Amino acid sequence: MPRKPADPEQVLGHPIIIRVNASTWNKLNKLREQSDCTTIGEVARRILTNRNIKLLHKDISMNAPMEEMALIRKELKAIGININQLTRSFNQDKAGTHSSFYVLKVAGLYQRVGEKVDSLLAIISKLADKWLQGS
Repeated sequence: MPRKPADPEQVLGHPIIIRVNASTWNKLNKLREQSDCTTIGEVARRILTNRNIKLLHKDISMNAPMEEMALIRKELKAIGININQLTRSFNQDKAGTHSSFYVLKVAGLYQRVGEKVDSLLAIISKLADKWLQGS
């Protein structure tokens, strides 16, 4: 399928070459790093056309809860894998000789899942309290 022809108004076909001093370059580069722009040329185009530049802000106070939630997510994934392996072993046990063993193992794993979910809910409630303080 051929590519659609570009809108002539959207094509960047007229190059403008300018030189700036080091302080202006640093200001533009800092703006690029803090914004949703990917290049300094994009920053300059937005300034020249009076378009908004969205500045991005990272709240470092959220690092610890996010790391903790990522760790809990990893642990929950590992528990899920263990449950799947035990379920497969249970289903392959034709004689049914070890069924109580599998039931007890899965019950223990589900208990760990419950503990992890409780800790996730505690973290989320703290984050919600912090979020609501700002509004």
